[in-house]
Amino acid sequence: MITVVKANGETEPFSQEKVLSSIKRSGIPKALQDEALIHIQERLKDQISTKEIYRHILEFLDRSPEPFAKSKYSLKQSIMDLGPTGYPFEDFIAKILEDMGYETKVRQNIMGKCISHEIDVIAEKDGKKSMVEAKFHNNPGTRSQVHVALYTKARFDDIKEQHAFDEAWIVTNTKTTIDVNTYAKCVGMKVISWNYPDGDSLRDMIDRSGLHPITALSTISEKNKSELLKNSIVMCRDICRDSSIIDRLAISREDKEKILDEARFVCSTEQNF
Repeated sequence: MITVVKANGETEPFSQEKVLSSIKRSGIPKALQDEALIHIQERLKDQISTKEIYRHILEFLDRSPEPFAKSKYSLKQSIMDLGPTGYPFEDFIAKILEDMGYETKVRQNIMGKCISHEIDVIAEKDGKKSMVEAKFHNNPGTRSQVHVALYTKARFDDIKEQHAFDEAWIVTNTKTTIDVNTYAKCVGMKVISWNYPDGDSLRDMIDRSGLHPITALSTISEKNKSELLKNSIVMCRDICRDSSIIDRLAISREDKEKILDEARFVCSTEQNF
């Protein structure tokens, strides 16, 4: 039996269905899905890491007739690449929520009953006001621990009456512990992690919106991605809707066209574009 080593060091049996599911949900063209799976199966070895599997799929896509398809497959890593600070992740979450009909504000300093707090995202919809704690991790194997839920609830309690907040959320790009989910459910707090809750996880929210961060684009250098992120440009959709955004980058016209081509490919399946 072939075992796979996950990012947190745990192992599990290799699942063809799980790999194929990740390939399908990423938007890789149907004609390439079975070929991508065969490519992985030919390179399987016991104790293979999820990182190695991911790398082999990217290698396959890079040589395929649809090389830009890897921009969609690398969604989880591209969100990780929003770091090292958490600010671009906060902007990303705000954009996802706006696509869901929320009005949002990021990084708001407000005075609570006892002390002042910087709230990552304030989201309002249908008369309900939510305090969102956007917890960003640079390592995919890192889980948000129960202390995150405890201090989020304490901050919420300090501001809810003064500013008419209705609920508190924790949104993270990785996973949460069972204690986090249990405590949050007990006190009426919402938790959204990469794969929780089923059907409404961060991955599900992104899949429904089709929105992808600019860090998914392989045609933009790390330096230029950082420049765009500093200016709160976090979505490929921003470039698709206003190509003049990349005019601020010190690159050739040819390179700008490559960026636009890749961004348009990513945006081609986004809703409401």
